[in-house]
Amino acid sequence: MHCLMGDMKNRPNIARLVAVSAIAACMCAVTGRFLAIENKANMQTALAIGESAANGSRAPRIYAVSPQVLVVEVAAPAVTLGRQQPYVPQSQDKLIATTNSPRTTVERAGVAIGEIIEAEPNILYTYDRVSPSRFNLAAADAPTSYIISSAGDAGYANPTSPTSVFRKTKPSAFAAEAGSQGDWRWPATNTLFLTLPTPMQPGQTYDLSFPRLGLSQVNFNYQPLSTPSEAVHVSQLGFRPDDPLKVGYLSTWMGNGGGLDYTDGLSFQLVNEQTNTPVYGNKALLIRPQKQSEDPRGQDYTLSEVHQLDFSDFTQAGRYRLCVEGVGCSRAFEIGPNVWKDAFFTSVRGFYHQRSGIAIGPPFTDFQRPRAFHPNDGVKVYQSEVSLLEVDMGLGTTSAFEVLSETKTNQTVPDAWGGYFDAGDWDRRIQHLAIPRGLLELNNLFPEYFKATALNLPESNNSLPDILDEALWSLDFFRRLQTADGGIRGGIESADHPKFGEASWQESLTVMAYAPDVWSSYLYAGVAARAAYTLARYDPKLAATYRESALKAMTYAEANYPKYQATKPAGDLQHQVKDQRNLAALELYRLTREAKWHDIFLATTVFKDPQAEAYIYGVQEQRDAAFLYARLTAEAPNLPINAQVQANARTSFLRYADDLVSLTKTTAFGWSKDHPDAPLGWGNGLGAPKSVNILQAHALTQDSKYLLAGIGSTQFSAGANPDNTVFTTGLGDRNPQNPLIIDQRITGQAPPPGITVYGPADFESYSDYWLLEEIASSTFPNPAEWPTVENYFDVYMYPLGAEFTVDYMLSSAYTWGYLAARSQ
Repeated sequence: MHCLMGDMKNRPNIARLVAVSAIAACMCAVTGRFLAIENKANMQTALAIGESAANGSRAPRIYAVSPQVLVVEVAAPAVTLGRQQPYVPQSQDKLIATTNSPRTTVERAGVAIGEIIEAEPNILYTYDRVSPSRFNLAAADAPTSYIISSAGDAGYANPTSPTSVFRKTKPSAFAAEAGSQGDWRWPATNTLFLTLPTPMQPGQTYDLSFPRLGLSQVNFNYQPLSTPSEAVHVSQLGFRPDDPLKVGYLSTWMGNGGGLDYTDGLSFQLVNEQTNTPVYGNKALLIRPQKQSEDPRGQDYTLSEVHQLDFSDFTQAGRYRLCVEGVGCSRAFEIGPNVWKDAFFTSVRGFYHQRSGIAIGPPFTDFQRPRAFHPNDGVKVYQSEVSLLEVDMGLGTTSAFEVLSETKTNQTVPDAWGGYFDAGDWDRRIQHLAIPRGLLELNNLFPEYFKATALNLPESNNSLPDILDEALWSLDFFRRLQTADGGIRGGIESADHPKFGEASWQESLTVMAYAPDVWSSYLYAGVAARAAYTLARYDPKLAATYRESALKAMTYAEANYPKYQATKPAGDLQHQVKDQRNLAALELYRLTREAKWHDIFLATTVFKDPQAEAYIYGVQEQRDAAFLYARLTAEAPNLPINAQVQANARTSFLRYADDLVSLTKTTAFGWSKDHPDAPLGWGNGLGAPKSVNILQAHALTQDSKYLLAGIGSTQFSAGANPDNTVFTTGLGDRNPQNPLIIDQRITGQAPPPGITVYGPADFESYSDYWLLEEIASSTFPNPAEWPTVENYFDVYMYPLGAEFTVDYMLSSAYTWGYLAARSQ
């Protein structure tokens, strides 16, 4: 689905509405044995959402963000999600065929209630429904709509109103009330900041009533050392006792009230969750005032001051809250030996949940999905004559959907199943090989640790460490796509975005394989060579299989590389062919020790120049090669190397890593990104920690500054952010519930664990993104005025933040796996 959103972001609204039929596949059907699961899950979801909204519309959530600012949070109206059910015609039904797609709307007593599913004409998919809102926004902005009194605080002996009210309104759900016809609703949560005439007193109870707002009276007991506050942010993954960095943050952005300033040096305490007693105390440190740029782009991504709460020297295992004087407490978190291991386990199993070609379910996971895209189920994959290198899904500019079908042949590709579904839909592309490359590297850095780490996979009983089983899942898919002459097809793509009414296992569109190309072949050759090198110690026969396959792919690519060069390719991504050739040659040199591969590496490396950069976006990308060559002497003793090139590669890589470390010191919440000048969003969003290269620098040097930065740069994605959200499903107390996963939406299940979404994005860089206009209708202030760090909406139809790609997810698994496996 991410490709659709990228294609559409610059289109006018008319074009967007024409394309709604494709987008609406996200609200589609499931049949057979999944009906019972879906119906039950949807009823549970509707109850949960409705219960929250009902409580919100009657009894709002109350918390403090300072002694003089009280927050009233009113949940969104209840949403009942559409669900699959057998269609039982009634006499008043009217069936209306739509004009833009072969499907039928059912009107009952003059009201459109759902659509008949094309693939299953006996199944009706009902429309989402939103309960009427009973919350008066105009009145909510008026101080006189709030009355506060207290029997114990003399300042409130007489009922009084706040001196001012500020608000931020944020969509927290998505509903398609007209199904595929594009009548979209964005139910929103309202957060109101009441500035009080005098500070509240700890230990006192305050009565709040809400004339004109339809909210019931509530009591609030102001206990800053025990009551929760959204102003205090800390990692929900927790910390290992020996982590050299343990921090939380204090900040509040009040919507149209701007950032809240706090007194410098506020006291904070760690409070034991079990005994409710303080165990550690320190002072908050203002690390970022307001209106200060955070990166070389000159952007202020936070729009509020941020105070750091440092408790790095506390090492006692337990479960704690971080509580700030006069404010309140964070969510509870753990300090314990297995926090990073647990995070790694969940995140790496996100790949299992995206597997194509097998059924997903117990005993390996509670998330259930039938087998999809397997030839034994009648799925045929046809050969196309266009390569991934040529189209916009790869390195080219031509629309893949326009040329795939035009160049389709009648030749079928046998055994073309497996790999990972990408994001919400079904494509599987060569870029996904970043996953096995990273997992293989983790295993090679810490072989004993990962040998002992079980991941509960279908292959867990074989002779390989589970991390290698997962690494090989995607790699083996591309090995089976290899042609007789060694070429690697760039992946598999359907003829269009998913049809309305079809889940992954119901795909009725034509499915095609890309033609082989040099880029895909080089990329595969490098990863297959790494697999062969790694597997030699576990399964020599399997290692030989990948060795042979890697050499065949490299031979094909080398034979066709001159033809590729003759085309004089244009585009700012074409350097990747050269860079993947460079890396593949280096991997084959380590594997085979044949000098010819070293010669190709030396001929194509940028590190003959001592000033060369390991990564310049759009120009060169040799970070992986730099890291591997810098470690080659340790990895393969007695293997001849060019000492000067190795020294240059190491220096360049560490210089790049130092830039990333420097960035963690200028961003308010300590995050980094793949390139300091890159905009935040999509694959460079804040949902996943950009810590891989920093931790690789630690692996090279064991310098503590890289470990500190590596831990620090994962805090934001782990929950230490203004939304207090972990951006990986299944982790922490608050995590994405509505990632853009079609199968989840169809079946009504909870999201599969381990999916890291894109997260917050910089709207200034994506101001032309077509969906912002939709979201703006339910957002206050306008989304363009929000701080980037809060520009995440946990709503299904929000690809800029709620979508993901599987290779994007790697940085979460790698980071947390490295932090778990390190010795100290």
